Formats: sequence, C-alpha cells, structure tokens
Amino acid sequence: MDVNAMPLPQVLYPFREQIEQSVLPFIRIKTVMEETSDIWQSKFGGLPYLPPNIPYPVDAHEKPMMLLAQIDCSALPPIDPFPKEGIMQFYVADEDLYGLNLDDPTRQENFRVLYFEKIEQNVFRTDFDFLPDFVHAPITQTYSLHFEKTSAPVGTEDIHFDSVFGASSYSFFKKLGTQGEEAKKEYRRAFSASGHKLGGYAHFTQEDPRWIQEAYAEAILLLQIDSDGVGIHWGDQGIAHFFILPEDLRKLDFSRVLYHWDAP
Repeated sequence: MDVNAMPLPQVLYPFREQIEQSVLPFIRIKTVMEETSDIWQSKFGGLPYLPPNIPYPVDAHEKPMMLLAQIDCSALPPIDPFPKEGIMQFYVADEDLYGLNLDDPTRQENFRVLYFEKIEQNVFRTDFDFLPDFVHAPITQTYSLHFEKTSAPVGTEDIHFDSVFGASSYSFFKKLGTQGEEAKKEYRRAFSASGHKLGGYAHFTQEDPRWIQEAYAEAILLLQIDSDGVGIHWGDQGIAHFFILPEDLRKLDFSRVLYHWDAP
C-alpha cells in the first residue's frame, strides 16, 4: 500500500512516518458464493478434505463440528510465515457460541484447527452422510475463495496500535482535540482492517483478546472471517479470528491457536 497516496486528515500528517512504518502485508480473501469443484479447494463452509484414516472432528459432546474454512496453502500468494503447501482447516461446534470458550480460548475442545502437509488427490474420505443439518452455523452457504496479496497500516482496534502511536486509539484520537473524532473516522475509512483475511492487522467490534491473553500479545492473525450480511453471520454482524504464535506457524504446530469472535 502506498500510504502517501492515501488521503489523510491534515491533523494526522505529523504521524505519517509511524503509519508508513506500521504497514504489514496480508492476504485478502474474496468470496464467491458457489459450490466448490474439488474437495481440497479453498472454501468457507461445505465438506472437508480428509484422509481416510483421519476421523471427522467432533466437539466435547462427540457431535460433529462444522467446517468453517479450508485453505489450500498452495493457492496463497507467498507471505511469511504462512505455509506454501498443504491444507489448513478450521472447525467450530454447532452451538450458539460457535465453540467459543471464554475462559480458555486456546482449548480446542469445541473448535479445531487441522493441517495436512501432503494432499492425496486420489485418496480421501467421501462418506459424510452422518453429518447433521447444523442449527447454529455461522456460515450457511458454501463459498469458494480467491486470494490477493496486499498491505495496510495498523488498524485502530488492533493491539499493535499502542506500540505504533504510544497510546490506545481512544487516548490518541482524544488528545487531537476537536478534530480527533473526525480524524478517527477518516483513519478507519482509509485503513479499515475489516473483511476476510490471512495475516496483517485484525478488526474487532469489541476488544482485541490478546490484551487479556498476554502470552499471545505477539500472536499473528492466522485467519479472520467477517460477517457479510448474506451467508456469514457472527451473532449480530460480528467477526471471528484465529491467532497463532509465529514460531508455532513456522513449525506447522496448530495445537495452541487462540480462537475468538465478537459482535457489537
């Protein structure tokens, strides 16, 4: 992103250097509401690619979970430290909280993240007749996914805003006086962190959970799925996140992922 080409409120001109230095690459996910053609294809919803010897993921009550997202990493634009091959999968329980554990958001009991490094395109499970009609599914359609690498500066809700500007977004814009509220609106309009994405900065309707989970303060955004008003609904137009420590992602260890979603 060329920050110099972006319209900035005049009150933010003195902070252009901080804004430029905060820019991170990320992968924007574009959705097309359609049935996917290959079982291993990137998708939101639908049926997963599973090797024959891998049991279908179930929740704490032994009930099948819903495939939330499947990412074919070979289709991703290169971005460190995301894998360049294999499949990442994200599952959530069929319940009103979509598998969210407020006490321990890293406990993969009612959500699950799986990774398959090697894909056997001729050998996979096809027996999914046991799956129920999910009642509390946040994704009610099947979307195929397309990816685009781009970049953006820190968002106003992300935990890293403080380290970039030396204050929370609330305090930072408040000290700008009467122009602060308008500057905040303009900043959010120019550098929104909303939408579906992998990597980069996260958007929240409430608060970044990494403030509470101190061990995850430097965790990166593995996946963000936003509400779209059509087939994706996180409560009342909320947004969901999966965070992972950089060293875990490099090791392809998805056992300690932090899962969170919130709504206005």
